[in-house]
Amino acid sequence: MQFRDRHFKVGTPAFLRVLPLAFALACALLLGGCNLDDEPASAQVQASGVEKTNMDAAVRPQDDFYQYVNGKWLATTDIPADKPGWGAFQELDRTVETQLLAIIQETGSKPAPSADAPTAQQADEPKISALYQSFMNEAELEKRGTAPLQPLIQAIAAINDKRALSALLGRAPALGLNAPFRIQIGQDARDPSRYAAYLTQAGLGLPDRDYYLDADKADLLARYRQHIATMFTLASDPALAARADDIVALEKKLAQIQWSARDNQDPVKTYNKTPVAELPRLAASVDWEAYLRDAGVTERADHVIVQQPTYLRSFDAVFAQTPLATWKAYFQWQALSSSASYLSAPLAHEDFAFFSGALRGLQENVPRPRRGLALVNAAMGDSLGRLYVERHFPADRKARMQALVEKLLVASKQSLDAAAWLSAKTRQEAQAKLAKFNVKIGYPARWKDYTKLEISKDDLLGNVQRAWAFEYQHSLGKLGQPVDRDEWGLTPQTINAYYNPGLNEIVFPAAILQPPFFNADAEDAINYGAIGAIIGHEISHGFDDQGSQFDGDGQLRDWWTADDKASFAARTQKLVSQYGRLSPLPGYLVNGELTLGENIADNAGLSIAWRAWNLSLAGGPSPVLDGFTGGERFYIGYAQAFRAKFRDAEQLRYLKVDPHAPARFRINGNLPNQAGFYETYDLKTTDRMYLVPADRVSIW
Repeated sequence: MQFRDRHFKVGTPAFLRVLPLAFALACALLLGGCNLDDEPASAQVQASGVEKTNMDAAVRPQDDFYQYVNGKWLATTDIPADKPGWGAFQELDRTVETQLLAIIQETGSKPAPSADAPTAQQADEPKISALYQSFMNEAELEKRGTAPLQPLIQAIAAINDKRALSALLGRAPALGLNAPFRIQIGQDARDPSRYAAYLTQAGLGLPDRDYYLDADKADLLARYRQHIATMFTLASDPALAARADDIVALEKKLAQIQWSARDNQDPVKTYNKTPVAELPRLAASVDWEAYLRDAGVTERADHVIVQQPTYLRSFDAVFAQTPLATWKAYFQWQALSSSASYLSAPLAHEDFAFFSGALRGLQENVPRPRRGLALVNAAMGDSLGRLYVERHFPADRKARMQALVEKLLVASKQSLDAAAWLSAKTRQEAQAKLAKFNVKIGYPARWKDYTKLEISKDDLLGNVQRAWAFEYQHSLGKLGQPVDRDEWGLTPQTINAYYNPGLNEIVFPAAILQPPFFNADAEDAINYGAIGAIIGHEISHGFDDQGSQFDGDGQLRDWWTADDKASFAARTQKLVSQYGRLSPLPGYLVNGELTLGENIADNAGLSIAWRAWNLSLAGGPSPVLDGFTGGERFYIGYAQAFRAKFRDAEQLRYLKVDPHAPARFRINGNLPNQAGFYETYDLKTTDRMYLVPADRVSIW
């Protein structure tokens, strides 16, 4: 459960490739509008799907396609004060939030269910309402202050040796604490039929290790130190406020030994199956018996998968040499920081000022009702999702989406056949994997059971703590069990999509399958350019730098010939170089290595969508609508999908932590590689988006 984006989400499948909620702004297909010369809108405009009012007629599409499609929108749109960025995703998200808030209000107006065996949904609705009410009851929060947190603060203070500290490390996920490493339950990459316990690095208060190590982040790190001191002062604990330097110094030591974001993307490097009896060889100073017992793993597993073994070896010295008092201050800080949003106003305001203001550039906090909704989504997302689907997901939409996905899969098969650089052996393996793709659309076949989750309308932090524990226990219960292939990694009301290589599945929640992402009334070209490119993107993750290391059964297995692997590496390195030259802000470049997997999926996904759209024409013509050919509408739909603008602080954060290229370059970095783009817009060597054929990258 993830209440705030800097905290650990328990139980997330380890290798989900997800369009990020705040960044991808995936696939808006905005309908309606009027001509560039302001003539009245017509029925033909709506059918075309082209938003002419957003376009910049002064820019040639051959020179800057992103600006050509979105220029006027970029010039006239202000980022709301409570957002780090704004775009098509957030516009739809605002609509979905309004729908969900109405559902929550409705649950609060219903009579209590009958005590005689209520349905799961009937039992959940009062919990949804009570959880939301507990967040909205500000008077109760002010009255209680930090009192709800004191039992945890005092329990940490009572730790008197490293054995007890090791036990706290094990309990940390269930307590909502961001410890230096943690147990996470996920599908075993080498045995995808069962779950395994992954031991992975964590424990930083800032978004990434580079925030502690890069010289240009020194001022922000100093502000973080001051934020810690201020928070403890507001919590009336001057002794802990005086330990702010010690806490930051400890986090910096952890950052110095952590793996990079790029290394953490490698499924082979991060798979190190280790018997629990051998863990002391990695970190002898940790009491592993106490750790595994309190993590709940002792009786469930005789091995763990260590994701960053060198980090654990280096952590051994940090754990041994850091005084117990510093460790206790560190964990008390983790407790206060993770709970701040659920305490009294001064703490919540200071928490927002640093993590949303200083780190992301927000000027105002999100209105409280929408923050309450975010809590319900995090703690009881499936239950709220079931209500959302009942009200806002027509049955025919799933069938239409299924048909579109099937067309994209056919195009993907043809794309693999057309990859002349692949040997027959590797192509056969790739086709076998594609044939085993599982498609999930709309909502899960089975909903999560919240019977054991206790909620009180007068106990906000208690609700949050019980939800953390519930989610961890739910995840822990899978350990050693057969994999649940019906489980989803996102709720239906999430505007997103993902590919999971362990299950070899692509998943499209209900909320993304509506305008502006997918419109059943729009002409096909614009849909193929928008939702079609998303489908192609997720399919292509099965064959990117990470997904390509898993076979059709979800097993981490090398199924490539040596020559094909070398050819793939050479092609992807060209993509790394292409994107690594792009600069979203003066003095900063895109990390071509970190964004490689998403750039492969963007490039291949759009190419597959183009192929599928052409197949759908069956040799016939596409109509000219509103002055645009079908090919033009296809690419305009794609560029409309990724229109976005961000505050500089948020853009810089994304460059460190997000595996996607910035929005502009998901268009302008991609289209110069697309044969269909040259065909549609007749690019010449003098055009700014023209690449000589030898420099173009085509992988799938």
